Amino acid sequence: MPAYHSSFNDDTSARAVGNFPILPFKTKIRGPAPPVADPEADDIIDEALALYRANTFFRNFEIKGNADRVLIYLTLYIQECLGKLSKLPNLVEGQKLLATHAVQNFAIPGDANFPINAMYERPANRPDADALRQYLLQLRQEVSVRLAVRIYEEDRPSKWWMCFSKRKFMNLPGIGTSV
Repeated sequence: MPAYHSSFNDDTSARAVGNFPILPFKTKIRGPAPPVADPEADDIIDEALALYRANTFFRNFEIKGNADRVLIYLTLYIQECLGKLSKLPNLVEGQKLLATHAVQNFAIPGDANFPINAMYERPANRPDADALRQYLLQLRQEVSVRLAVRIYEEDRPSKWWMCFSKRKFMNLPGIGTSV
């Protein structure tokens, strides 16, 4: 059974930095992400959260389009976040931790400590690298906000999410956030 791929692979209108597309998503956080055309439709973050648990069972992931690269990045970031949340008992503490984790120093494609450089092209120049870093920061912040709300039920972490905190997608430890 193959892994689940992004439905945004067919979207060729998205600007790409290297081979990492700048896809639109719903957010109130300032950044370079373009606005979503339909605010009611699922975006790449909704898709990553929905497919996370199913995709973590796969050791291999065939990239069928550039949007799959965003899906891989978000899956690894969600994996990192779940590992951090495994010891926190309530929603407020979880939101604080994830907000802090989202803005920590992190690697981008092309950096020496980025764990999956083989799948991503390095940004062509410094302005592209800065734009990619800002986009990834905005993605990380929005995922952190949505993930905390989705995981905590009645101020307690959901066991159906936390049971995935030790699983490794593609046997990778995370996305390269420095500690």
